[in-house]
Amino acid sequence: MAQTTLHVCLTCRREGVDPAAPRPGAVLHEALAQAGAPEGVRIVGVECLSACSNGCAVALSAPGKWTYVYGRLDPDTHVAAILDGATRFAGTADGVVPWRERPEVFRKQCLARIPPFHSDATQEAAE
Repeated sequence: MAQTTLHVCLTCRREGVDPAAPRPGAVLHEALAQAGAPEGVRIVGVECLSACSNGCAVALSAPGKWTYVYGRLDPDTHVAAILDGATRFAGTADGVVPWRERPEVFRKQCLARIPPFHSDATQEAAE
């Protein structure tokens, strides 16, 4: 099975956060890294997910799977749910976790669902 990547926006901020304080996205990344990546998942910090008004944001992706972007995450309360969601995503063939099986924060705070990337040969075979 292809490795799942949990992308964590390092530059995310949230409204009301002191601009001189560490960026909440970087704090979330550190909390996830300290908790440890689930089997089959790697945690990767990225400079921007373009979800600035919805920070903190993460994205789950893997080759041949749908990609999901989640926002409005809190590094103090959502780490366990994010890792649970990443585990569930990694366990699917297509990236689609049944709605009722998703952590609540993933049900309510999905910002985008992006179709899987297919090579030209795969796309032509599908047509």
